[in-house]
Formats: sequence, C-alpha cells, structure tokens
Amino acid sequence: MPSIILLNKPFRVLSQFTDRYSETPRATLADFLSAPDYRVAGRLDYDSEGLVILTRDGKLQQRIANPKFKLWKTYWVQVEGTPEPEALRTLADGVVLRDGLTRPGKVKAIAPPHLWPRDPPVRYRANIPDGWLELSIQEGRNRQVRRMTAAVGLPTLRLVRVAVGDWHIRDLPPGGYRTEALGSSA
Repeated sequence: MPSIILLNKPFRVLSQFTDRYSETPRATLADFLSAPDYRVAGRLDYDSEGLVILTRDGKLQQRIANPKFKLWKTYWVQVEGTPEPEALRTLADGVVLRDGLTRPGKVKAIAPPHLWPRDPPVRYRANIPDGWLELSIQEGRNRQVRRMTAAVGLPTLRLVRVAVGDWHIRDLPPGGYRTEALGSSA
C-alpha cells in the first residue's frame, strides 16, 4: 500500500535532501531520514519548524502543495506584540502583500502551546509582550505567514506548522518521523 512520511522538521533545516548552493553546508532532511524516491509536498522555510509531508506520489504532492486544491495548512505562530481583534480580523479577511491580497484565513489567539524547546531559543525581551496565534491558510506563498503577521504589526518570532489538511504533527519530536498509509490521516 502506498505511504507518506510525516516529519517534524527542526528549526534551521532545509526542506530538501541536499544543500548544493551554500558555501557553509546546512542541515537537510537527509540528516534525519533516508527516503529514496520521496519528495517534499510543500516546503517549509529554513527558519520555520514543524510538519513536512513526503510522498512518492506526484499527484498527491500536487494536491498538497498547489493552492488551487485549497488544502488548509495550520501554524502556531509566536508574534511580537499583543494580537488585537482588528489584527485578527485582517488576518482572517486577507492581507494585502506586495504580491497581492491573500485568501481569507482562519485565525485565533491561543495560549502558548506546549512545544519542544527551540535551539537557539527565541530571544526574550521583558519590555515587549508576545502572543501566540493559530493561523490556517490555503496558500503557500514565499514566507507568507511571516509577511502576513508583519503586515498587521505582529512580527513573527517562531513559526511551527502543526497540520496539513487532516495530517497533524501530534507528538513527533523535532527530527522525528512516522510513516502512514495513504488514506489514513491521523
């Protein structure tokens, strides 16, 4: 039966198996698993963490990565500042970025989630409050979540993708992965 791999990509790891373009080699997915013939379905930025899905099925890869299929991707976002109702409304309605208006999203302020420690940790500043959002989008523009939160005056400090469609990171530790049969979505 065909399968997918769900991986919790750590901070400062490339969402690919090689790093051909850097003078100083960076960590890649190959540092955490060997998955010949698998390809990433929807990248995650080097400085973002969380769920990455790998598949051998090109059609499934397109359904996950291509915004025309409108698959929800959910992120926990630590932001600098206090998320006010107007900022949340703007994030939900769509944010005007340099490359156009984003699709409407789903957003809510959340309590700080129970996450693994990040290395290095997010810099703490006693005089500047921070908050957490759960933000779901159906696109995947370059650094979109970071640009959206910045546009409403809430710069992103930490970004963790926790779900893609029905697939959820659950209890995977950073660098950990599990294989699931296609058709299951736990």
